[in-house]
Amino acid sequence: MNENRRPLLRDVARKAGVSITTVSIVLNGKAGSNIPPETQGRVVAAAAELGYRPNAMARGLRQRRSETIGFLSDEIATTPFAGAMIQGAQDAAWESGIVLLLVNTGRDRDIEARALDIMHERRVDGLIYATMYHQVVDPPAALREVPSVLLDARARDLSLASVVPDEVNAARRAVQILLVRGHRRIGFVNTTDRVPAAFERLDGFRSALAEHGIAFDASLVAAGEGSDPATGELAAARLLDLADRLTGLFCFNDRMAMGAYRAIRRRGLRVPEDVSVVGFDNEEQIAPWLEPPLTTLALPHYQMGRWAVEYLLTQASASGSSTEPLQYRMPCPLIERSSVAANGPAVGAVES
Repeated sequence: MNENRRPLLRDVARKAGVSITTVSIVLNGKAGSNIPPETQGRVVAAAAELGYRPNAMARGLRQRRSETIGFLSDEIATTPFAGAMIQGAQDAAWESGIVLLLVNTGRDRDIEARALDIMHERRVDGLIYATMYHQVVDPPAALREVPSVLLDARARDLSLASVVPDEVNAARRAVQILLVRGHRRIGFVNTTDRVPAAFERLDGFRSALAEHGIAFDASLVAAGEGSDPATGELAAARLLDLADRLTGLFCFNDRMAMGAYRAIRRRGLRVPEDVSVVGFDNEEQIAPWLEPPLTTLALPHYQMGRWAVEYLLTQASASGSSTEPLQYRMPCPLIERSSVAANGPAVGAVES
């Protein structure tokens, strides 16, 4: 055999001393064959020695599968913050012998439409449609031509499966961290951006208070446009300047918490001795590096990426079923650091 040529099925057959049909049956794992175990072992050994790899395209044509999943994102591929979603999807795909075909559209609808055309031309087995932030979207019609799942997004009509962070319960846990440590006057630094996270984290904030018998006070919620440190500082300042000073702050994200730290210190106060702070997102370049390090909730980007691929693979193996598209809200892990102190005796425990 020419050393520069990729080994073929006939090369394996010649080395193992069997027919090409026998090699095909063994290497494709076809059930019900009567090939002796010794012969099967010889074929596998010959394939390994020659470095033979099955032709995925030919196998896909026989099985009517390309063993490829399309991954269409708006801007995730250029954003380190959420890149773990791609890593999670890629790891799950690779472990199952699936190739991930990634296209980043930069929110350009023309690029998105062309990318979907290309993916369908390549006969992808499924599609993942991913957004940078938890969003409600009107998915392109082309997604419905193959099994598809929305990643960090939900279809407005819930007609496609989706996986998003469980924003409400994560926010409940964030506020519980403060409540069980004795805090009763707690503020919420939110964003005015019209995104699901802003509304759902507010719902979680209110729910946690209600569970502890504390009436919701709208004056303890301050919001600003955007979700950066400057906005966080301004919003936190309004809450800190109230006559009846609060002792705890829950912030929409870690960037706003960073601004809240600054507002606290500008008033001669300390974190956590005077004001305890909880963030959201667990941004690796912020949360562990604040002084003191920030207690926060982590967005499960990697796990969501894995889930999206595993869901598609499950759908492929259960083709023909008529189940409703699954809308999965994934729990957000709590990352406890040093930004929360007791404000009296502990009351209960934070839910796990």
